[in-house]
Amino acid sequence: MSMDTFSQNRPVDRQPYAAGRFYSAVSESLKNDLSQLFAGAAKADLAGLQVRALIVPHAGYVFSGKTAASAFLTVPPDKKYRNIFIIGSSHVMAFDGASVYYRGDFITPLGKMKVNTEVAEALRKEHNVFRFPDNAHTQEHSLEVQVPFIQYYFREAQQIVPIIIGTSNRNTIKAIAEALRPWFTDENLFIISSDFSHYPGYKEAKEVDNLTADAILSKDPDKFLRTLASNSSKGIDNLATSMCGWTSGLMLLYLVNNDPSLEFRKISYCNSGDSPYGNKDEVVGYHSIILTEKPKTGAARKEDESLVKFTEEEKKQLFTIARNSISLMLNEKRRQVINPAEILPGLKKNMGAFVTLRLNGKLRGCIGRFVSEDPLYEVVNHMAVASAFDDTRFLPLTKEEYRNVEIEISVIGPLKRINDKSEIVLGKHGIYSKKDFRSGTMLPQVAVENKWSVEEFLGYTSREKAGLGWDGWKNAELYVYETVVLEEK
Repeated sequence: MSMDTFSQNRPVDRQPYAAGRFYSAVSESLKNDLSQLFAGAAKADLAGLQVRALIVPHAGYVFSGKTAASAFLTVPPDKKYRNIFIIGSSHVMAFDGASVYYRGDFITPLGKMKVNTEVAEALRKEHNVFRFPDNAHTQEHSLEVQVPFIQYYFREAQQIVPIIIGTSNRNTIKAIAEALRPWFTDENLFIISSDFSHYPGYKEAKEVDNLTADAILSKDPDKFLRTLASNSSKGIDNLATSMCGWTSGLMLLYLVNNDPSLEFRKISYCNSGDSPYGNKDEVVGYHSIILTEKPKTGAARKEDESLVKFTEEEKKQLFTIARNSISLMLNEKRRQVINPAEILPGLKKNMGAFVTLRLNGKLRGCIGRFVSEDPLYEVVNHMAVASAFDDTRFLPLTKEEYRNVEIEISVIGPLKRINDKSEIVLGKHGIYSKKDFRSGTMLPQVAVENKWSVEEFLGYTSREKAGLGWDGWKNAELYVYETVVLEEK
């Protein structure tokens, strides 16, 4: 499938494909069906936990509707999200990335479901993995089936970001997760649309589906993939897949990144053999699983703080990695390969970092990542090279400059959305400003070095880094983050 182009297409709403196939095409009948599904669905007590994501089935409502409704019931119906991301794996075509619908809204018998086309356009413009034609959505049922649930259940109008994943390449799926990470916050809800086992017998389906769900609950992407492979090797008659949307599930696991504050929880299960319209010889399994976030206790906050404290030995090893990575590229034109067994434990945590180079106290290069699926030592390994040779503001570092360059490493804490500039503490917070597809950041030390006020810090970040103009931050999304600054000296 070819990459999409950025032609200015006229708005085109996505017309219903699954209506009349997977659910009623008549508005009143559909409302009545949904009312009965929610009335008969299992209800879970979450004891104050906040729901961040749902994994729900997308079969015909007569087969999986109650199971899907049970997941939606874990979310307050009066909750207003900034966006609901509906993510599924393509059933109709393969392509090496994801397709986000961006040209209009979704239409169902219940009316128009607004698509956040600004977010969709931002994903396409900022990330190659999203630049695939939106005709991947035309005959895809997995996302559409979730839309009437959203329209019926929530009291306030929501807006969606519909995404189809067309690849099974793990690196590409990681890239999709990284592109979505800025939106993976409690302000947005992520819905992963997937059925589970396809076509084994009733008993075998229950066994396989339980194994797959437990692998998701582990939050371990590798265990999840091993479980899928193990299920396939069992020789179960007619087992075509353990989870048709496994690539979407894997993407969510990469987003979760084994965060200790996030937990998966099973809500409901059935398979098509439980429906009067199905049989027990060849069934399809349906799980509803939710991702919850635990309130942070004092102990958890203390643990978060400890993530950005380093011993002298760890600091020394980080700077050795940075030095060696630049030297190898400068002198031998090759990247440094690091043996994880030689790395100290504190440097193996997945964290973002910026590497800053200075000559005679003046900036000579600075590139980094806010968050990363890679351990800190690998981030520093790659960002040191990028700062030396890929910062477009400067020519590549020379051998003579290398002898005198000073290295600074800023390890990044989590992003926190703010609503008022009064929440910014100069010297403590870095700023990340984002609007549509434009974004930019400045590290905390920049404001201190330049003796800026909060307004100047915001203005320079907005104008120089995000390209939004001096006052652009006033209409942008603002985030702050803390850093631990490590200096080579």
